[in-house]
Amino acid sequence: MIQNYFKTAWRNLLKNRFYSLINMTGLTVGLAVGMLILLWVQDELSFDRFHTKADRIYRLENRVGTGSSQQIWRSTVAPIAEMGKKELPEIKDAVRITQSNIYSLYKYKGKTFTDEQSAFVDPSLFSIFDFGLIKGDPANPFPNDQSVVLTEATARRYFGDAEPIGKVITADGKNRFTVTGVIRDFPKNTTFNGELDLLLPISLWFKTIYAERKDGRNKDNDFHEFNYATFLLLEPGVSTEALATKLRNIHLRNKADDTDLAYLLQALPDMHLYKSDGSDGGIETVRMFSIIALLILVIACINYVNLSTARSMLRSKEVSMRKIVGAAKGQLFLQFIIETALLFTLSALLAIGLMMVLMPFYNEISGKQLVIDLTDLRMWLVIGLTIAATLLVSSIYPALLLSSFEPLKALKGKVSARLTDAVFRKILVVTQFAFTVILISGTLIIGNQLEYIRSKELGYDKSHVFSFYMRDMQRHYEVVKADLLNQPGITDVTRSNGNIVSIGMQTGSNEWDGKEMGETMMMRPMAIDKNFISFFKMKLKAGENFTGSVTDTTHFILNETAVKAARLTNPVGKRFKLWNKEGIIIGVVKDFHFDSMKQKIEPSIFFYYPNDAGRIFIKTTGKDAASAIASAERLWKRYNAEFPFNYAFLDQTFDDLYKTEQRTGTLFNVFATIAIVISCLGLFGLVAYTAQVRTREIGVRKVLGATVPGIIGLLAKDFVKLVLIAIVLAVPVAWYAMDQWLEGFAYRIDMNGWVFALAGLLALAIALLTVSFQSIKAALMNPVKSLRSE
Repeated sequence: MIQNYFKTAWRNLLKNRFYSLINMTGLTVGLAVGMLILLWVQDELSFDRFHTKADRIYRLENRVGTGSSQQIWRSTVAPIAEMGKKELPEIKDAVRITQSNIYSLYKYKGKTFTDEQSAFVDPSLFSIFDFGLIKGDPANPFPNDQSVVLTEATARRYFGDAEPIGKVITADGKNRFTVTGVIRDFPKNTTFNGELDLLLPISLWFKTIYAERKDGRNKDNDFHEFNYATFLLLEPGVSTEALATKLRNIHLRNKADDTDLAYLLQALPDMHLYKSDGSDGGIETVRMFSIIALLILVIACINYVNLSTARSMLRSKEVSMRKIVGAAKGQLFLQFIIETALLFTLSALLAIGLMMVLMPFYNEISGKQLVIDLTDLRMWLVIGLTIAATLLVSSIYPALLLSSFEPLKALKGKVSARLTDAVFRKILVVTQFAFTVILISGTLIIGNQLEYIRSKELGYDKSHVFSFYMRDMQRHYEVVKADLLNQPGITDVTRSNGNIVSIGMQTGSNEWDGKEMGETMMMRPMAIDKNFISFFKMKLKAGENFTGSVTDTTHFILNETAVKAARLTNPVGKRFKLWNKEGIIIGVVKDFHFDSMKQKIEPSIFFYYPNDAGRIFIKTTGKDAASAIASAERLWKRYNAEFPFNYAFLDQTFDDLYKTEQRTGTLFNVFATIAIVISCLGLFGLVAYTAQVRTREIGVRKVLGATVPGIIGLLAKDFVKLVLIAIVLAVPVAWYAMDQWLEGFAYRIDMNGWVFALAGLLALAIALLTVSFQSIKAALMNPVKSLRSE
C-alpha cells in the first residue's frame, strides 16, 4: 500500500511539472536560506557553552562613574582575584588574562613571526576552562617565567610536524621562551577565538611592569590599573549580587576613594550576546535573524499551501473516484501527506546541496566560519527540526481539504471552492506580501542609517590620513617629521598617544572647582602634539591651542561635553586636575565623535605630553598616497628594521567600528531579496492557475470584444487588492521593528513616511510584474483555442 502511495505521488509530480517545479524551487530556496540563518543563530547561541563548568564561570566587571558618565568596564584590577579567592569561600578559583603588545616579533631558527596574539594568564586558565593541554603538564603549565604555551596552529607554524615541547623561541631578539605546553586550537564559538596564540605566565607580566615602579605599587596592592579580564569559578548556588557586594567591600577597604565603583558578575554563556547589566550586546540581531528565518520559511510554506489548495478543484474527480472504489478518508489523507513528504524530501536534498554551494559566500558576508558537517548532530538537529516543522505546517491543511470532497458531487462537476478556502488563500497571500513589505522597509532603513553614519560630520577631518605606532621612530620624531614634510604628497604630520577614531583610555581621576562630594566624571584623555587640533581641522569654541611651550604641560583642553558635565561657565582659566597633575583649562574644543555612533559623545580631555605620543598621523593629498606610504615605510625600516611596517587609513579604521552593522545590512538585503523571489514564485503559480481555470471565460470575453489590457486588469485586480491590504498591515509593524533597531544608536536617522511608501510601491511593482507576465500570456491566447480546450 505504502509503495503504491509513493508511485502515485511520483506520477502526480511528473504530471504537473510546472507547479511541481514552482513548489520545489520555492521550498528549496526557502529551506536552504532558512537553515543557513538558523545555523548562524545556533552558532551565536552556542558561544562558550561547551565548557563543563560554564554555569559556574562568571566574568568580573565594574560599573564606574556617576550620573550621565557612568560606564561598565570589562576589565578589573589585579589584586581582586587573589583577595576574593582567599577571603570568600564562594569563589573556588579565579583566572586573570591580560593581552599585551610587550612582544611583537618572535623568531625560531631564522623564521620570523609578527602577527601573533599573546596574553599573560594565570595557570588556572587550564583548570577552569576546557582548553585542555594536549602536550605538557596541566598541573604546572608554566614551570618558570620563561615558559610559553602555544595553540596547535601556532606550534605548526613554528615547528611544522616536529615535537614542540622543549623548543625555544625568541621574543624581540632578547627574551627566550621554552615551549612547555600545547593547547588545542580555540573553538570558533568562544570569546577567545582569534585572540590568543601564545600564552605566557602572568607572573612574568607582574615582574615586568612593576620592576621599576617607585610608587610602591605591586600586584598585591595596585587598585588603580584596570587591565585584567578576570573570571571566577563559583561554588554551586552562590548569589552573584551578594558576592558582588563583598568584592566591592574588599576593593573599598584597599582604595577607599572608589566610592563610585561597583562590581558586576556576568555568566560565561551570556558574555557573547549580553552586557553585564543585561542590556543588548548582540541578542537583538540574533532575534531579528531568527524572525527573518521564520518569515522566509513561512513564505515558502504559504506558496505550497496556496497552490495546493487552489488546485484542489482540478483533482476533485480523482479523489471522488478513489472514494467510490473504496478508499477511506484516512487513506486519502495519507496519500496526500506522502505526496507532500516526497516533494519536501526532494526539496530538502536540493536545499542541503544548495547550502554547501552557498556556504563560502555566506561565510564571507556574515563573518562566520560555518561548515556543513554531516557528522555534527547539532547541525542535523537544526536541519531536521526545520524540515519537520515546515513539512507539518505545509501538509496538514491541503491534505485535509483534498480528502474531504463528496464523491457524487465531484463526479457531477458540482464541487466548487468553498468561501472559507478562498478567504484562507487570500489571507495567506496578504501575510506573504506583508512580510515582504517589512523586509523591504528594513533594507531601506538599515541602508539609510549606515549611509548616515558614513556621511555624518564627525567634528574632525579624517580624509587621506594614515597612521601607525612608531616604536623606535618615536625617539626621533622631529627628524622623522621634517623628513616626511619634505616628501611629495605629504601635507602635514602630527602625533598622539591614541587613535582619534576610537580613544580607548578612560579615567575618572580628575578634579575641578565645583566638583561635588562623591561625584565622578569619566573622561577620555589623549596626549597630543601642538598641531594635532589644526591637523584634524577641529574647531576651538573658546580659548586657545597648545603652543609647544614648557607651560603647556600644565594646560588642558576639554571638549564641550566635558565642560557641560562639569557645570563650568567660562571654563577658560579655571583650575583642573587630571590624575596627579594640577593645571588650568586653556581651551574648549567642539565636540567630536571618537567612538561608534551607538555611543553618545563622552567627556574628553587633551593634554600636552609629546613624550607619551607614540602614534603618528600622516596626511596625504590623496592622489599621492602611494608615494607618501613609501616614504613612511623607508623611515620605518631605518629605525625598526626587523619589524614589519603596518599602517591603516583612518577611513578604514572608522568603517571597522561598524563591521557588525555593515554585515547586518548586507545579510538583510540578501534575505529580503530571497523572500521577495519566493513570494513572487508563489504569486506566479497562483496567477498561472487562475488563468488556467478561467481559460474559457477569457476566450468568451475576447470573442465579445474584450481588449488585452482589460483581460490583464481582470486577472490582476484581485491580487493587487491583496498586496495593497498587505502594505497597510505591514507598515505599522515595520515602523515599530525598525524603531527598536535604531534605538541601539545614540545618533540615528528619523524614520520618514516616504521610506514605507517606497517599500509599498516596490512590493506593488514587483507583484504587478509577476502578475502581468502570466496575465499577458493568457490575454494573448487565441480565443478559438481557449474555447476548444474547455
